[in-house]
Amino acid sequence: MANLFSGLEEFGLNNLSNINIYDEEEKDEEKDGKKSKQNTFSEADIIFDKTYTCPVCNTEFKSKAVKTGRVKLQSLDTDLRPKYVQADPLKYDAILCPKCGYAALNRFFKYVTNAQADLIRKNISVKYKPTAEPESVYTYDDAIARHKMALVNSIIKKAKTSERAYTCLKTAWVIRGKAENLPLDTPNYKEEIAKLKKEEKEFLSNAYEGFSEAFMKEAFPMCGMDENTMTILVAELARKKGNLDEASRWVSRVLVSRDASERIKERARDIKELIKEGR
Repeated sequence: MANLFSGLEEFGLNNLSNINIYDEEEKDEEKDGKKSKQNTFSEADIIFDKTYTCPVCNTEFKSKAVKTGRVKLQSLDTDLRPKYVQADPLKYDAILCPKCGYAALNRFFKYVTNAQADLIRKNISVKYKPTAEPESVYTYDDAIARHKMALVNSIIKKAKTSERAYTCLKTAWVIRGKAENLPLDTPNYKEEIAKLKKEEKEFLSNAYEGFSEAFMKEAFPMCGMDENTMTILVAELARKKGNLDEASRWVSRVLVSRDASERIKERARDIKELIKEGR
């Protein structure tokens, strides 16, 4: 497996190339027609410093968060990644304690048992090199590093398979965002895009592996998704991985489901067409 955790050396976490995500036994602002407002938009205008208390070391700290209602949903990718007008709030979903190195996605951050906190202190905090919180917005590199820290923490604390899979998925989405927004004048642009796409695919593959396993042994809702939504997500991840037969089987489960909404079934039909096209 490629070293998914490259870039975490700045936090003091080295030699992570052999760490496994899953244990072997676990198999825009609102448009108002005024160009002057659009032209003066700044990502810094939609974020603020939110106060958190670390459940591992009890340190109170601030982390960037997106103001409610300040970004407008534009569309959804086939794997349910939301795309927004003007800014990408996905960059701000991973929360990192600057003192002990504990990190997690926002929905999981405060849920840590005493045993998990002990594992984090013994395996992450003792090595962690504190870094300063960015003064302004998070760059994509900042966001990717924070998401990778969240993934390492989820592995160390032996989080549910679904949490690890969801963290892989969100990391892939942020990497995709970086690729979509990479300036054309970036040195070795094509090579950098290829590298990002390869890394995104690796995280999506791990998300597929984890969700497929979690689907069989965890209860719904899972990571905020009901069974039909998760099924369509797994189908699309299987398609992206190249497992077209498996993707078809997952799609069929949605199409024959009596309680799947028409919206979900329409999305299933779209994926079915992509599978037929071999895309």
